[in-house]
Amino acid sequence: MTTPQWAPGCDIDAVLAAMTLPEKLAQLTSLWPEGSGPPGETVAPMQDELLTDPAEAASPLEHGVGQFTRPLGSRAGAVTERLEYARALQRDVVRHSRFGIPALVHEECLTGLQLYGAATYPSPLAWGASWDAELVREMGGQIGSTMRQLNIHLGLAPVLDVVRDPRWGRVEECISEDPYLIGVLGTAYVDGLQSTGAGATLKHFLGYSNSRGGRNLAPVHAGPREIAEVFALPFEMVVKNARPSAVMHSYAEIDGIPVAADPQLLTELLRTRWGFDGVVVADYFGITFLHTLHDVAADAGEAAVLALSAGIDVELPAGRAYLDPLAELVRKGTFPVELVDRSVRRVLRNKLELGVFAEAVEDARAVDLDPPASRAVARRLAEESVILLSNPQGILPLRPVGRVAVVGPNADAPEAMLGNYSFTNHIQTPPGTPIGIELPTVLAALREQLPAGTEVVHAPGCAVRADEETEAAAADTIAAAVAAAEDADVCVTVVGDRAGLFGRGTVGEGSDAATLELPGRQRALLDALLGTGTPVVVVLITGRPYPMGEFTDRAAAVVQAFFPGEEGAPAIAGVLTGRVNPSGRLPVSIPRDNAGQPYSYRRPRLGGPSPVSNVDPSPLFAFGHGLSYTTFTRDEVRVTADQWDTAGTLRVRCRVRNDGEREGADVVQLYVRDVVASVTRPMRQLLGWARVDLAPGEARVVEFTVPADRLGFVGRELAWIVEPGEFEFSVAPSVEAPGTGTTVGLQGPVRVLTEERALLTSVRVLDEDA
Repeated sequence: MTTPQWAPGCDIDAVLAAMTLPEKLAQLTSLWPEGSGPPGETVAPMQDELLTDPAEAASPLEHGVGQFTRPLGSRAGAVTERLEYARALQRDVVRHSRFGIPALVHEECLTGLQLYGAATYPSPLAWGASWDAELVREMGGQIGSTMRQLNIHLGLAPVLDVVRDPRWGRVEECISEDPYLIGVLGTAYVDGLQSTGAGATLKHFLGYSNSRGGRNLAPVHAGPREIAEVFALPFEMVVKNARPSAVMHSYAEIDGIPVAADPQLLTELLRTRWGFDGVVVADYFGITFLHTLHDVAADAGEAAVLALSAGIDVELPAGRAYLDPLAELVRKGTFPVELVDRSVRRVLRNKLELGVFAEAVEDARAVDLDPPASRAVARRLAEESVILLSNPQGILPLRPVGRVAVVGPNADAPEAMLGNYSFTNHIQTPPGTPIGIELPTVLAALREQLPAGTEVVHAPGCAVRADEETEAAAADTIAAAVAAAEDADVCVTVVGDRAGLFGRGTVGEGSDAATLELPGRQRALLDALLGTGTPVVVVLITGRPYPMGEFTDRAAAVVQAFFPGEEGAPAIAGVLTGRVNPSGRLPVSIPRDNAGQPYSYRRPRLGGPSPVSNVDPSPLFAFGHGLSYTTFTRDEVRVTADQWDTAGTLRVRCRVRNDGEREGADVVQLYVRDVVASVTRPMRQLLGWARVDLAPGEARVVEFTVPADRLGFVGRELAWIVEPGEFEFSVAPSVEAPGTGTTVGLQGPVRVLTEERALLTSVRVLDEDA
């Protein structure tokens, strides 16, 4: 029999029929030739126990390999060197395999391509703070374009987990606590990235962020209604509306069932009901974890059987369970080869769709990893994401003064701008290695943007982490910061997090918080500075929301930035100086104190303050909150409908007007409350929003088209339904603000919704007289 040659347009079934079992299984595995990172450094959980010995790395190439894991992004180096290294690996695969099938190359790309010297954008929490889907789509396109230039086929992003407990270290990788906001922005990211021909991977499917105690890889307990309405909804929206290339399972075990071994989620829900036709990939070592962490498999072979049966097509980051252990079971006849063929067919189709043949780059020297166009998008996204939380004294924007003290551990720390999935904070480089990108600090940006003649003094105040300094040294540095503040007209205090893996940071994967308060001695630093009598502007650069109740009333202003990326410092300085009119809005609630966690604004009545408990979970700053240097009025809310029933479509209109003296952008937010329902419902739920840029005195009309399906929920029979009843619609500047609204009564029968139910509220911004 003639061996079919792999080429675009080839007959996948013919290739599959000619493959031996080892050749098939090779397509379901990956190779991570540099997976352990620099000696002694952890870049994935339990990697030292689970990675293939480097001496064995060539063995899968005898039969081909499905994917290469991060061949460009696992080490620092010039792009020319890293690309040639990846090409050499690819040449070995093609040369050694009978079919010449190339490996698919995947890399991380959550805050930009995780590659030394590549553009690094704001964190996903900052995307959420921008409420700007079009800009997120543009960012995705920039990332995908760079990927295609470097022959990188698949990116492991976006993260669609719903923020539930801010103690969880991976909050900084998430977009919001609202599933609809996540779904819209996640769809935009995937659309942008995949428009270039690269593929996106949704993660982590499913429920991962609801881990007990905010601990990474802790058990998850959630009922089927909460799973469907909250944790599954963003994935459903992106799968149905953007058709991503891949989905990555989560490490979670939900009510005792590991997701990696759950065919109800990975096959029935994802494929049969939602119509996903891409590839499901394992989170790193997630298949082996069925044996080593979840204890539902006796060995790697049993783990492979559970995972492949459930619907995981590719084992990442390296072949282990899907090679010899699975091969032995197939040969014994205890596992059907048809399930292997099912996944191989998906993998080969995925390779064809993502163009693994194409060598997009002839000369890597021509690839600019951080071009002006990327920095422009990073700058706009950073500027739109900075949130002015409070400004009671009107101290911002800063007026010309003689001396400004810029203090705090994040004031002059470039790495403080970046999240855990940036190359800088993810990959441990040899000492002395430059960051690789231009990364200004807040101190440098303020010196550049404050008026000429302003004296800027600096003192670090303390370290980010308590274990980075002795108590005596901290007392001295705090005293020096207090002295600097006392001698200044204004003190800008820059505090917050440092992202890092598995305890290397104060936030990030595996860097969970036992208590929800500013790390290290930063709380003591703030308390000392606020006692000086000098006006103190607090700037938070963090990867999670921190309680600020004890400081906000004493601070002259509070500004929040969620790891704003390579252009974040100029954006923050722009807000402080007034060059930028802040338009960021909170994608998560800011707690008042440590009490009441986990918390979500989508709470039923019992989730709020109650006279029968002494713990008040009410946030200090609510979801959607953010101030501006101008003022906006939202009024004239009107609701019309094609038909006032459970099958109709409602149009909600409101007017927004800039009543201030400078141009600004408002985020017009539409909420709904189902007054009486057959199951408890949120007191308010986001239906849609619009970012509206307005000149002084200008007004526009925002029209929301709301299908009745968007008022649906999962009923007692665990089906999506729309019930008749009263619904309170309100347009408000945050979920807790009173806003302006009206009540609508819907008639008709209870409707049971199908998988084709409407998932989106469409929005138009019209002229005032429209």
